[in-house]
Amino acid sequence: MNKPNMSNLKNPMPCQEPQIRNKNFDEVALGYGEETAVSEALRCLNCKNMPCVQGCPVNIHIPAFIEKIKECDFEGAYEIISQSSSLPAVCGRVCPQEKQCEANCVRGIKGESVGIGRLERFVADWHNAHSQTAPINIASNGHKVAIIGSGPSGLTCAGDLARMGYKVSVFEALHTAGGVLVYGIPEFRLPKKIVQKEIDNLCAMGVEINTNIIIGKTLTVDELFEMGFEAVFIGSGAGLPSFMGIKGETLKGVYSANEFLTRSNLMKSYLENPTTPIMKGGKVAVVGGGNVAMDAARTAMRLGAEKVYIVYRRSMDELPARKEEVEHAIEEGVEFMLLNNPIEILGDDNGFVKAMKCIKMELGEPDERGRRSPVPIENSEFILDTDTVVISIGTSPNPLIKDTTEGLDVNKRGGIIVEENTGATSKVGVFAGGDAVTGAATVISAMGAGKTAAKAIDEYIEKGSRG
Repeated sequence: MNKPNMSNLKNPMPCQEPQIRNKNFDEVALGYGEETAVSEALRCLNCKNMPCVQGCPVNIHIPAFIEKIKECDFEGAYEIISQSSSLPAVCGRVCPQEKQCEANCVRGIKGESVGIGRLERFVADWHNAHSQTAPINIASNGHKVAIIGSGPSGLTCAGDLARMGYKVSVFEALHTAGGVLVYGIPEFRLPKKIVQKEIDNLCAMGVEINTNIIIGKTLTVDELFEMGFEAVFIGSGAGLPSFMGIKGETLKGVYSANEFLTRSNLMKSYLENPTTPIMKGGKVAVVGGGNVAMDAARTAMRLGAEKVYIVYRRSMDELPARKEEVEHAIEEGVEFMLLNNPIEILGDDNGFVKAMKCIKMELGEPDERGRRSPVPIENSEFILDTDTVVISIGTSPNPLIKDTTEGLDVNKRGGIIVEENTGATSKVGVFAGGDAVTGAATVISAMGAGKTAAKAIDEYIEKGSRG
């Protein structure tokens, strides 16, 4: 029996060296080996009240899977995770564990929490390296469900329903399945082959993936019902970018972060002499401070930018991006221009970006929530030379499905209104979850919504079958 590891520090995650990785798209974090994973697992106290599980949106039985790692039963650990999560290799890489399961870890009181996310990644990677995807025989219950969108909420809902015996068909607008997991997250954080492996696992359960189908144009929600689907889940994400509304945003060389990352991820702008180039060197200014802004800035660095700036109107303390992503960006050479805000993008005679006019900011008095709003400092304007501007200040749900579906209520931000505990919408038989409901949020919260909706869809169809 291995002795408990009472170290107050996590086992460090091995990574590529910053000045090497900022020039390639290979994965930054290299993952734990077996010995390191067991050592980290031995830091878990196996608490009886399992506070970590309470912080997990999909309620993975965390102490149980970690206990299997301690026993070197890595496949057993994977089986436990898979009971709750359809995308363990994804979640182990991109979930904000520090704000969820690890935030509740008892070991975090006097030191660092157990590296739950790192262990989940290890288990999923071990399984994928030692197993083959084979068809899984699940008895059909004779019912059909349509899923709109192949992002984390859609794939999770599809996986849970497939396990219950439903014939599940996923409809994806783009030519590649995976949603934001493939078009929005860079290769160096989440390799495409990892996402594809998770999708292959779902296909082995009988999930059908249909690409290049835009619901609202190719087909409507009502037409899906006419095709024999008894329920529809909308997990179409929040792909409509927000802009600042300042002069110069229509200049050549101004991108939303969505377009910038999609071009890199799906249109292969990172290849030598790409047919869909984004930029050719120069200086890049990324406006925003979230995880997507970090992804865009670090992508620009790898695409050969001479200089990359993060321009954010608040301070480092208010920066919403994950601490790890900020640290990686700084290590890779991204320069943070905090307490600054763009007020105009300047162009040359040919309509290309040449600079950005900014103003310095300071934080005002706290509001009733304790949040300090940024306030412009008079006469502090300055010019920042830049060749490319990436706007990363948020997204909202695309209105296409809402505009083509009668009886589907949305809120003022365009999010689909649902019942909290079921994901049911105002339209009978239609459920929704993820960013299409909440606006841009985390992968794991979208997965949680997909699980909730799958359970509710099962109950809805079962009730209908009973008459």
